[in-house]
Amino acid sequence: MIVVENLVKRHGRQEILRGISLRVAKGDVAVVIGPSGGGKSTFLRCINGLEPFQAGTVSVGEHRLTPATQPRRDARLLEAVRRKVGFVFQQFNLFPHLTVLENLIEAPLRVLREPKGAAVARARKLLDRVGLSEKTDQYPKDLSGGQQQRVAIARALVMQPEAILFDEPTSALDPVMAGEVLSVMTDLAKEGQTMIVVTHSMGFARGVASHVHVFADGRDVEHGPPAEVFGHPQHDTTKAFLAKTGQAR
Repeated sequence: MIVVENLVKRHGRQEILRGISLRVAKGDVAVVIGPSGGGKSTFLRCINGLEPFQAGTVSVGEHRLTPATQPRRDARLLEAVRRKVGFVFQQFNLFPHLTVLENLIEAPLRVLREPKGAAVARARKLLDRVGLSEKTDQYPKDLSGGQQQRVAIARALVMQPEAILFDEPTSALDPVMAGEVLSVMTDLAKEGQTMIVVTHSMGFARGVASHVHVFADGRDVEHGPPAEVFGHPQHDTTKAFLAKTGQAR
């Protein structure tokens, strides 16, 4: 479903991504872990067309992004990619002036041109799915961080994406709120939702991932099934990172 080949991203002379390749099939949960500054968030933003890149390709289904892709000229291509691939940000990014329900129906109404009744019905079902059916008329400021992130997940789901990118969705939350969000994500994985998740939650990586990728210095230094990466790490960076996070055997 998503194929990234030899992706290179630079900021000036600084190389953020150094030839990363990664494939995600339908129903896979690819989890990206590793030390800070390894390029994990930038990688996600390149997949969704939020960041340009200098070399390589990103294929989402039949759609292909290249270094030549330009936001204005290729607006339709980028819109098609973002319809297929939702994005859940670290800081929620809800519209503060809209209610929870209005946050969910904004994109279906404006982008998909759906009838309001259909958009509202689907939004209500998704809010029930993430345990927030009673919060429809509240504003983001009235919600806890965990509740806001669950609204953000529902907002991504309401567009019926084929895959969702999660950029450290629990890093701004306390352990209880993080658990609420990870529970929703675990349920999505069980239902077959394709996901790429950048996270510091090693429990989620161990228990939910189809494949774990360890990013460091802009490279995918090690990847494989969770049992292999956590149980038999090969790269020194992986060993050091797992030791630092208390995951070493």
